[in-house]
Order: sequence, then C-alpha cells, then structure tokens
Amino acid sequence: MHDKVVFYALGSKFVDEKCAQQRSSKKAQEVVYYSLAIGHHVGVIDCLQPQLTCPLQGYLQWIACLAENSEAQRKMAGVRRFGEITIDSSHTHLLALALRDARERMSAEQQAWSDRLIALLQQIENDPAMYLMVRRYDA
Repeated sequence: MHDKVVFYALGSKFVDEKCAQQRSSKKAQEVVYYSLAIGHHVGVIDCLQPQLTCPLQGYLQWIACLAENSEAQRKMAGVRRFGEITIDSSHTHLLALALRDARERMSAEQQAWSDRLIALLQQIENDPAMYLMVRRYDA
C-alpha cells in the first residue's frame, strides 16, 4: 500500500527524562507532572499506536459517503488538505452520527472502517484525554 491514511490512538504519555532533568528544581518538576495530568505537551511525549489503515483512494471514497458539505466531511477531508488531523472528544458525536447516517451508502469495507472508527470514538468518550491522530502518507 503506497498512498495511505493511518489512524493513530494515544496509547500512553510519559515525561521526557531529558527535559525533566533540565528542570532541576522541585517546582519545575511539578509543572512537568501537572502538564502530564492535564494533557499539555510541556516535557510530555505522546505514544501513538496505529489502529486503522486505509488506502488513500479508499479513504477519500469513504469520506465522500458522508453528507456533502457537512462538518464531519470537512473535518475528515482535512487529511487530504493538511496531511493530518486530530480527532478529540469535541468531534466524537459529530463523527459517530455522520458515519451512522452514511452507512447505507458505504461498501462493506467502508462499513468495517466506520465500525472501527466508531469504536475508537467510544474509547475517547470513555477517556476524554485520549485522541486520534490521522495522518496521510504519500509514496
């Protein structure tokens, strides 16, 4: 598969040891740990794990099934335009409903992708600190 789209999910976060060592005071370390707790990226590294891979053309056909000019279609089309998008808790309902409503226009393969994405969206609902990074890879 040359041109593809990969959905990555946040698997875990950890404090960058090098960054933490540069902050020798106790107060600076508290800032790093507080950042980890609230999800900011000051000295914190996200570990993203691949969850779903689609060929680029298949992805584009899949999102074309979403309601034309909808917010969901615009969001998902960002992969083509920008090369990557982030899906977080502010997008879960919008995307899940759009995928559900477009299901009858989808192929079996697209329905399987939708099912997987909806499952990932549900995980975000259960853990709002989780998010998805969707990235396009061109050969």
